[in-house]
Amino acid sequence: MGESSHRGPLTELNRLIKDNRVAEYSSPNLALGMRPVAFGNGTSQWLWAQQPPTALNPFGTIHGGYIAVLIDEMFSTAIASVLDMEEWAMTAEFKVNFLRALNPKPLHGDARVLRRTRSLAFLEAQIKDQNDVVAVTATSTWAIARR
Repeated sequence: MGESSHRGPLTELNRLIKDNRVAEYSSPNLALGMRPVAFGNGTSQWLWAQQPPTALNPFGTIHGGYIAVLIDEMFSTAIASVLDMEEWAMTAEFKVNFLRALNPKPLHGDARVLRRTRSLAFLEAQIKDQNDVVAVTATSTWAIARR
């Protein structure tokens, strides 16, 4: 598959994120129940209202790997909103801090682009539990390239 065959879908995905068309957003990870709430300029808000039993560890709390999937969705939609049409971005580095265990209850996540240069972007995210207490923080660096 040539590079030009990837331009159409990626350009459309970035456009729908820039236009805050959350109802049209598609990802295989939505099958886990996580959903975008809003996309803004350099921001994204997500809700994971109900976690499937497969996302729980043997202790009955949400497995950290599934939390990382949610954070990656949050970061990718936040960065997409600040990319030009001829640009794309990929994760260069990702760090997650688990401040407390998360029970299978509604989770709210926010991500934002802190700084964007021509070739890099720096992002941060937080996930709050059902009591609005920060339970997870994350930072990430993204490489930006031109097609």
